[in-house]
Amino acid sequence: MIGTPILPEIRELIERRNFSALQRIFTDWLPVDLAELISDLPENEQAILYRLLPRGVATETFEYLDIDSQQNLLTALTKKDVTHILNSMSPDDRTEMLEELPSNVVQELLKLLSFEEFKIAKTLLAYSEDSVGRLMSPDYISIKKDWTITEVLDYIRKYGHDSETLNVIYVVDDYGKLIGELAARELLLSQPEKKVKDLISEEKIITLTATQDQQDALETFKRYDRVALPVVDSNGYLIGIVTVDDMLDVAEEEETEDIQKFGGIEALDEPYMDLPILEVIKKRGVWLVVLFLGEMLTASAMAFFEDELAKAIVLATFIPLIISSGGNSGSQAATLIIRALALGEITIKDWWRVMRREILSGLALGSLLGLIGVFRVVFWSIILGSYNIEWLTVGYTVGVSLIGVVLLGTLAGSMLPLLLQRWGLDPATSSAPFVATIVDVAGIIIYFSVATVFLSGILL
Repeated sequence: MIGTPILPEIRELIERRNFSALQRIFTDWLPVDLAELISDLPENEQAILYRLLPRGVATETFEYLDIDSQQNLLTALTKKDVTHILNSMSPDDRTEMLEELPSNVVQELLKLLSFEEFKIAKTLLAYSEDSVGRLMSPDYISIKKDWTITEVLDYIRKYGHDSETLNVIYVVDDYGKLIGELAARELLLSQPEKKVKDLISEEKIITLTATQDQQDALETFKRYDRVALPVVDSNGYLIGIVTVDDMLDVAEEEETEDIQKFGGIEALDEPYMDLPILEVIKKRGVWLVVLFLGEMLTASAMAFFEDELAKAIVLATFIPLIISSGGNSGSQAATLIIRALALGEITIKDWWRVMRREILSGLALGSLLGLIGVFRVVFWSIILGSYNIEWLTVGYTVGVSLIGVVLLGTLAGSMLPLLLQRWGLDPATSSAPFVATIVDVAGIIIYFSVATVFLSGILL
């Protein structure tokens, strides 16, 4: 970030009230860098710096600020300044800010909007929180198919200043129904006398609906590699657009939520440092309690084989090796499958192909670890100077158990995400700790069952 190395200098200029020097420094700064600098300043200095920015730059900078800095400025600035900010913001960015504020604050801020902006804000806020409607912007350029390229360019020069994007121009009929789209490249490279209808194709237009889930919209952007997509109502009338910068925010939120769930944590609603410590404890505690109760089954399984443990205490030595190998293999498989589902590389219909691959993988990986396990047991017995047929049998027990536990881990880790998706749940919920807990219980049962078969009459 440009401002970080000179942040002490900025603070010094603020303290000395050398505002003219500050304005000169910020002349060539981009809004995103100004926003980062303002966010790094103490709350009592943020408004001082913000007031020095030209109005156009100030509004754009405000849109890049984090929600805490935005709230602070809304409190510190005059009513006139706040009114200008709210009415100048992009509708989608304004909606994103308003949905994070308390309802009583939102109602007060809505009163500061002009009649047109108030209608837009109320419309967007009426959509559900995770819908495309919350991301939608009504600022777009629409043209008619009978216009010439010259007429289109004149129209864009006159009305395009507030458009969310000019990369794509949308073609509508006299009633506002979407009938085509025109890329800026085609527009600029076409002859001035050419008509729009001669440039638009007959191909189906990729569209979104306002009630559509944001995650579905993200998949559409990825699939068709678009920078903007039109939003239509049930009758095909154009009501707004969504741009790729909004989708990047959605992607970041989704990936953050999945990572948190996969780590065995309830998804955080706010940034880690902004969340009250009691809320963090609550979200982590729920999963820890669930996993703890699951691990109690492991203790119960071990208690069931208490007699075997008493007769052959050496078996206890290898319990951590057995169950950790199963948990690790399950976590690997879960990670691969959850990511493949997120990227659209596999679907629920591929469950049998996935299972076959994981059976082969589990057998191969289990055999590899099993051979290492046998070698470990035999080598240890030789080092201790107590090698005999009993130690070799213990080695076989460990090796075969590893094959079974690793195979179980890969199957559990791969099938659980697919089952959760089939039931309409988030596959990321099948977290690594959750898979490991399941495999721990089953691993103990497999290990002692194999030991009963191999060591019966020898140690047991």
